[in-house]
Amino acid sequence: MLSFYLTVSGYGEAEFEIQKSRFIAYVQRVEQEEAAVGFIEQIKKRHWNATHNCSAYVIGGNDQWQKADDDGEPSGTAGKPILEIIKKNQIKDTVIVITRYFGGVKLGAGGLIRAYGKSASLGLKAAGITQRQNHTRIGVEIDYTFLGMLENQLRLQGYRIEDKIFTDTIRLIVLEKVGQEEVLEQKIIDWTAGQAALTREGQVYVETSVTCEE
Repeated sequence: MLSFYLTVSGYGEAEFEIQKSRFIAYVQRVEQEEAAVGFIEQIKKRHWNATHNCSAYVIGGNDQWQKADDDGEPSGTAGKPILEIIKKNQIKDTVIVITRYFGGVKLGAGGLIRAYGKSASLGLKAAGITQRQNHTRIGVEIDYTFLGMLENQLRLQGYRIEDKIFTDTIRLIVLEKVGQEEVLEQKIIDWTAGQAALTREGQVYVETSVTCEE
């Protein structure tokens, strides 16, 4: 698992018009190439009468699956600009389809590149960009007398408590960034005077929103 990466928050859709041509961007998070291809086909079926349905996607931890499709636009004027917007924002696991309804006025190569790039950026803004940071689940078993103090210390220092299990003792599941587990574990030992039982219980991605670049 990557320690962190950027992707879209989910589905997004945005539209704008230039020189009477409509550009409609559709964005989706995908984790497999088959899902990206399926999403592209879905949009093509919805807009079967559009002039073009251009697309691009980047998938995989090392961006190992990439594709750009001009769908009949002049070579390099549609799919590539869409792909470049994805790469500029350093996004993974994302597919963008841009539907164009031609309005009768030719934009030229430069105009098309700018239009598809702008449409892709608007689509990403509509979808939202998320940073996924890999965290380790740390189990903390304590006596009830430590609960208030420990929760307060964790909250003040910005740690996230994923779960609380109440039995004859209390068990907290606290999230810490991968590679920094020992720092949190030592803090908990100090706060509880060594009275906490600690375990590491797998990993999970935590998502936070970031700003899209145009």
